[in-house]
Amino acid sequence: MNSNEYPEGIKVLIDEERIAERVARLAKQLEEDLDALQGPVTLVPVMTGSMLFTSDLIRHLQRPLRIAPVTVQSYPGSSTRSRGARLQTPIPDALKDTHVVIIDDILDSGGTLAVLRRLMKAVGPASVRACVLLRKNVEHDITAICEYTGFDIPDRFVVGYGLDYDGLYRNLPFIGTLPEHLIGVEDAEA
Repeated sequence: MNSNEYPEGIKVLIDEERIAERVARLAKQLEEDLDALQGPVTLVPVMTGSMLFTSDLIRHLQRPLRIAPVTVQSYPGSSTRSRGARLQTPIPDALKDTHVVIIDDILDSGGTLAVLRRLMKAVGPASVRACVLLRKNVEHDITAICEYTGFDIPDRFVVGYGLDYDGLYRNLPFIGTLPEHLIGVEDAEA
């Protein structure tokens, strides 16, 4: 087996070492920016895709903070295209007067960040920022503001390091691309 190939033909796009290095640098940048602000900080990870990213990121942050996850579904089932952001859990009400950092796995259409920013601003936070691990090099359907980005990637469906396809592959320690034979018929024809 090729060292860049997962047993089912998943190709490594970003390996574990690059992810770890970039997450540490993102945390340092975020820490410096938060140090300039007064008041409490609340991280809002978008579940379930950002759980590994959030876990690694917070290990580098040396400050008191709260974590208030939300669940948003954009890729239902075996879909490889966003179907629009649908909030599955309520926006936490403990965000008022805190500096909020939305943490998401991937910026694709921009819908998730746009919806979350709008809903969170209505609660009255001191500020709202967004941090994503991946940003696809695509024209975004919605103008999505994102202050912190880990990696820019090509317009490919990716899995691993928390990202899934039909609930699978979140446990891969790297970010990889799926071969066409693993992608559902519905999306392959679209």
